[in-house]
Amino acid sequence: MPGSIQSIERAAAILRLLSGRARRLGVGELAGELGLPKGTVHGILRTLQNVGFVEQDAESGKYQLGAALLHMGSSYLDGNELRTRALNWADSLAARSNESVRIGTLHSGRALVVHHVFRPDNSRQALEVGALLPGHASALGKVLLAHNPYATDELIADGLDGFTRRTVTDADALRTELDDVRARGWATDVEELVEGEVSLAAPIQDRRGATVGAIGISGPIERLAESGSPRSDLISYVREAARSVSRDLGAIPW
Repeated sequence: MPGSIQSIERAAAILRLLSGRARRLGVGELAGELGLPKGTVHGILRTLQNVGFVEQDAESGKYQLGAALLHMGSSYLDGNELRTRALNWADSLAARSNESVRIGTLHSGRALVVHHVFRPDNSRQALEVGALLPGHASALGKVLLAHNPYATDELIADGLDGFTRRTVTDADALRTELDDVRARGWATDVEELVEGEVSLAAPIQDRRGATVGAIGISGPIERLAESGSPRSDLISYVREAARSVSRDLGAIPW
């Protein structure tokens, strides 16, 4: 049986690093994390760039995943029952809330965005399908972690990164918050991932009663919160959307 091909393994390792970060990475950063010469990493990046799997930012010279790779990922996500069942409800939630909508599933302690509906206005927005949001600093992630204690334990063991001064980085505080999320049926992050931004999310369950995903909205604190707390009407919209998707997946038998 033939052995593995080293260059492909290295290319895969680079793609994994790029997919796991919320920011672009430079050749030096990638080489340092992989323990490879800069010249080797640069050559692989050039090849990946030629086939559209990575893109280089013109100003910083750093790299991020490319459109071709994200398109391939979307082809897989198109076959995901959760995404298919949730499409119409996500559109409806965007129309009711006037905010962008994201649907996520749990992936290595983070929320993988499998569907994204733009805010229904004419502002410039970036498609976030394929993005990985930190589990402890996003509403989608908190909902998913609240129903998966094993993933929570692994995340805490790896360390809780801080993104803003409001990010929960204490293990006990996170566990307490996840208990609250599980009890009340929704989660929020108020400027925990991005300064000035709020997100809300609720769990999606399947016919077994298992939480298989989350649906939520995000936007500026000026629109989504009042006196520092999420607006109650928006919480209701998100929970209604989550129940509707869950019903379509067989969790609610009527």
